[in-house]
Amino acid sequence: MPANNPLLNDDVLINGCRIATGVHGSGRPLVLVHGTPAHSVIWQSLVPVFVDAGFHVHLYDLAGFGASERPLTADTSVAAQVGFLLKLLEHWQIEKTDLFGHDIGGAISLRLAFDNPSLVKTLTIADIPSYDSWPSPTWKDMRDHYADYALIPATEHYRAMCRQLKMAVFNKDRMTEQRLDSYLAPLCGVVAQPSFYQHQVAHYNECYTSDFAEKLPQLRLSVQILWGAEDEWQPVEYARRLQRDIVSSTLHIFEQAGHFLMEDAPLPVAAQVIDFVNQHNMR
Repeated sequence: MPANNPLLNDDVLINGCRIATGVHGSGRPLVLVHGTPAHSVIWQSLVPVFVDAGFHVHLYDLAGFGASERPLTADTSVAAQVGFLLKLLEHWQIEKTDLFGHDIGGAISLRLAFDNPSLVKTLTIADIPSYDSWPSPTWKDMRDHYADYALIPATEHYRAMCRQLKMAVFNKDRMTEQRLDSYLAPLCGVVAQPSFYQHQVAHYNECYTSDFAEKLPQLRLSVQILWGAEDEWQPVEYARRLQRDIVSSTLHIFEQAGHFLMEDAPLPVAAQVIDFVNQHNMR
């Protein structure tokens, strides 16, 4: 496991692919699903708070992301990641869980909930791609030419990733030095660079969220939507549209927070999740 991500403490073989996982604490299960361009390190400030609040926290790196295996042929799209998550829940022997998904992790969580609502107690989604909100023009060019980008000079790729990751936060000082390096480690290098474009960017496609307008109104779960007011990738207008389409959902917008709102406002975000889950589990 990478030394800069102590959250990961186990491996699970799912569909022939090694998935890096972490389980912490005890109590009610809470499953965390990260997004892109990220990995489970994005939860580093929240996990201790969740553990202290009495949650049995389960997290992992998506297939093709972070410390998980980079398969040569396996599908690592949003749709395929739902299958990996279902298998992980089975491995963890979780029959029903509170679920928190960020970015494409939120889209994965929603797609799981559409077809398997009995597995989800409450659902928190944060700054997710939805409807036609993605990819942005920059990411679309990378997606459409991902094989070419995989071969650009390493220094050019490094600069591009630094630029993108700094766009993900409102407080740019949060994404410097060691913090920035922890995100860059699985994205840069002889293996990591082409993997990033193959396993992540190649699947930035609204086909996985274009049916949200049809499916979301049918969802009958307790859902809260969290959003960074200064999100440069997913405008807050999409958060409001999600709230309109999801029956009885709640929306919380965090000022001075960007797309990686868990970096900009970790304690307020953790507190919001804890309060939401506790309120709905008292019913």
